[in-house]
Amino acid sequence: MNPVVDIKHKQSGPKGMFFVGEEENILAELTYNMQSNNKMIIEHTEVGDELRGKNVGLQLVLAAVVYARNNNIKIIPLCPFARSVFRKKKELQDVLFL
Repeated sequence: MNPVVDIKHKQSGPKGMFFVGEEENILAELTYNMQSNNKMIIEHTEVGDELRGKNVGLQLVLAAVVYARNNNIKIIPLCPFARSVFRKKKELQDVLFL
């Protein structure tokens, strides 16, 4: 079992990110763009070499899902990694924008 990492969230205007590390030293990130108040487009997920293979990418997607559920937001996963997570994990599909 991989340890849970400390995921931070930052948003500036319509752009935001969930990330691991510090703003000046980001080790992993999921970036998004808010299309409207209730629609989030996941654009990109990237995990640095030192965290690769530890399910950090999945944890970033899960953080976005929790945020979406708590804020009544639907997700459009343009990022291929995020799209594959939603395809594999049916329990997350309640937040997908259809």
